[in-house]
Amino acid sequence: MSDLGMGGLLIGVLVILVLLGIHIGVALLAVGFAGVWLVRDNLDMAIKLFYMSAYNGVADYVFATIPLFVLMGLLVSISNVGKDTFTVAEVLLRKLQGGLGVATVAANTVFAAVTGVSIASAAVFTRVAVPEMVKHGYRTTFATGTVAGSSVLGMMIPPSLLMIIYGVLAEQSIGKLFVAGVIPGFLLAIVFAVMIMMMARFTPGQVFDPQNQSQLLRGRQIEVTLTGLQMVNKLVPIAALVALVLGGLYGGFFTPTEAGGVGAFGALLIALMRRSLGKGKFWQVLHETGSVSCTILILLVAASFYSRMLSVAGVPVAISELVRDAGLGPYGFLTLYIGIVLLLGMILDSSSILLIMTPVAAPIAASFGFDLIHFGVITVLAVEMGLLTPPFGISVFTVKSTLNDPSISVESIFAGCLPFLGAMLAVLVLVCAFPWLSLALI
Repeated sequence: MSDLGMGGLLIGVLVILVLLGIHIGVALLAVGFAGVWLVRDNLDMAIKLFYMSAYNGVADYVFATIPLFVLMGLLVSISNVGKDTFTVAEVLLRKLQGGLGVATVAANTVFAAVTGVSIASAAVFTRVAVPEMVKHGYRTTFATGTVAGSSVLGMMIPPSLLMIIYGVLAEQSIGKLFVAGVIPGFLLAIVFAVMIMMMARFTPGQVFDPQNQSQLLRGRQIEVTLTGLQMVNKLVPIAALVALVLGGLYGGFFTPTEAGGVGAFGALLIALMRRSLGKGKFWQVLHETGSVSCTILILLVAASFYSRMLSVAGVPVAISELVRDAGLGPYGFLTLYIGIVLLLGMILDSSSILLIMTPVAAPIAASFGFDLIHFGVITVLAVEMGLLTPPFGISVFTVKSTLNDPSISVESIFAGCLPFLGAMLAVLVLVCAFPWLSLALI
């Protein structure tokens, strides 16, 4: 069997195993081990490569970024910083058409700069924003779709766990990836906000519930009011944390790992000052941090082994030659790659897509002359769209499970996400067409 045929078979087996419910880490290890054994007919080589992947896969200072940023995000989430951010955004933006929707996007944007996890954003703002929007006469479909749609900002605006995973797999600077995500991330937030205001103006029936006018009026009577000092007090903690982490990274004062440590310490101080860690909550945060971090690190070890297997089998080279012979060219390859990622997003989670595709696609992209930092931003944007596409759509299911309301169907939340998917696709096209959007700050 040719290298290309063997590679296609192994990748296909991997996808099938994941779809059958086998954990992605186990599937990566099994396919990697079997692939090396079959290609080289050498069991000892498979064992040695597994050992090297297990030892060298996470034996690097940079991997400390994962538990540190996870810890920071969880501490911020438990401190009600997200609720305070939304409250301030609500007060400032309520007079705009679709103001509460814009406030949700704005709060998610700020919150994303300290969490790095889209699921955390979806869970926090489902509790905070959805009831408030419904109370003010917004359609439930629009409210839930806005929360789910804007939650994707968590993986684009640094810090981002997906950026870390991509950086490790593609052997690129995590610090540069973080900085590269700033402009596309804020551009995406702006596009979301403009889209919401246009929908509120030109298609109000999709945004507001015309049969809920009494609730709307009642909501106006009980609107939250804040003095300037109160708004400052609510925003100071998250503003200081964002300035500390992003300012340190962009200014060159911190490495990504150091920024994670400083950010985690800052988030701990905020949680202590707000007395948010009582009744065993600190232990819960540490336990969840360890659980999430260990899962990601194990996946990275498995992905390292899988990547080595692909190299031994000659798969990236074979696919690269096939693409070149097909005459697709750089942007033909990019279009095909994005299409595959979007299709995988319908059936797999974000991490799994990165773990499967990056070892294959990154060498091919490099051979076509793409900057792998720019390619990483494109990849994360495309992967993030999978959070909103059926049937998997994990952000949608996070919103559904957090609400715990039988009257709100998963289908209605997916419907509410459609405008946001369109906006993400537009930004993805812009980032592909204009690389400077991701490379200007590096």
